[in-house]
Amino acid sequence: MLMRGVTLLGSTGSIGTSTLAVIERQPERFRVVALTAHSKAEVLIAQCLRHRPEFAVLSKAADAQRVQDALRRAGSDCTVLHGEQGLEQVATLPQADTVVAAIVGAAGLKSTLASVRAGKRVLLANKEALVMAGGVFMSAVREHGATLLPIDSEHNAILQALPSDFVGDLDAVGVRRIVLTASGGPFRLMRADQLERVTADEACAHPNWVMGRKISVDSATMMNKGLEVIEAHWLFGAPRDRIAVVIHPQSIIHSMVEYRDGSTLAQLGQPDMRTPIAYALAYPERIESGVQPLDLTRVGRLDFSPPDLERFMCLRLAYEALDQGGTASAVLNAANEVAVSGFLAGELRFPRIGELIEDVMAEVPMAPADSIEAVLSADRMARQCAQDWIDRRRVGGDAIVAARVSGSA
Repeated sequence: MLMRGVTLLGSTGSIGTSTLAVIERQPERFRVVALTAHSKAEVLIAQCLRHRPEFAVLSKAADAQRVQDALRRAGSDCTVLHGEQGLEQVATLPQADTVVAAIVGAAGLKSTLASVRAGKRVLLANKEALVMAGGVFMSAVREHGATLLPIDSEHNAILQALPSDFVGDLDAVGVRRIVLTASGGPFRLMRADQLERVTADEACAHPNWVMGRKISVDSATMMNKGLEVIEAHWLFGAPRDRIAVVIHPQSIIHSMVEYRDGSTLAQLGQPDMRTPIAYALAYPERIESGVQPLDLTRVGRLDFSPPDLERFMCLRLAYEALDQGGTASAVLNAANEVAVSGFLAGELRFPRIGELIEDVMAEVPMAPADSIEAVLSADRMARQCAQDWIDRRRVGGDAIVAARVSGSA
């Protein structure tokens, strides 16, 4: 049995902790080589003492030194690095053939791309890498012989429902279209006027999944599904008109593939990220994940409905960014990250998230996304434009109202 060395980029988030839970069940298959965190030093210390990696990385030098000192006192010989350089170093370690890319947002782009360029087996949870720089990213996968396996439950489901010989040509394997399922989030049935007063805690209370706060808000706005549409385009070579979204509130069917003969293959399972993580870690084998088997008699029913692109404009904006091409998706992603951060901080109300993104996409000039430099330039311009938008709203009083609603003032 092959023992795989694993570098986990983003070990303290929900994907990271789920990955470690799966790895811990399979000590004969996987060895943790490196763990990274943004700033959760105490959590990272505990993970390092439990899983004994060779390397650990934090964003700031001071945090890295504190963790290094703590590990030395505990008798650990783990080397602690910091910053983007540290991330890229552990993403390319020769003793780790597998890299789990679970850093949230644009912050994970460079290290994920470094692992691809090192020809690694990359388990992708950081969808923003493909959203921002899909063309550059997929070209690097082909050029450097990397293996790319999605961890997102939807894209992992599609991978499971596609033929084993699929190599990027939907027509060659008889696929009519890909169908991404969406829970609809916590506000699926809420009236539009009620959305003005929702709080950050309400937006983060997902009915089915346990996720971080940023991705939870993305689910509530349905931007997460929009980003997944763009990701599916790059992963599976699917044009916009062959990627559909359907609301499925039970989150039991994780996505589907429709074939030209009338067949639809769906992957079903509990709403637990350990299932797609285990599938990707051991691919093409299947291993024990710790997830309970699905009992459809207890589920009882499966419901479906079309998404409302007017109420949930973020999904519409993602389709528009895919249509525009170039750096439009990078602008979309950057504006969304700033908007979500502003909402979580009580600086703007929930419906303003989509409005901000739409305005930024109209204001920032688009360019060909033919290099990482072009993508990052668009990202910077979009972030500045989005922050200016919030600052103008703050002067106008919207932030004060949002702060009161969220309980932060």
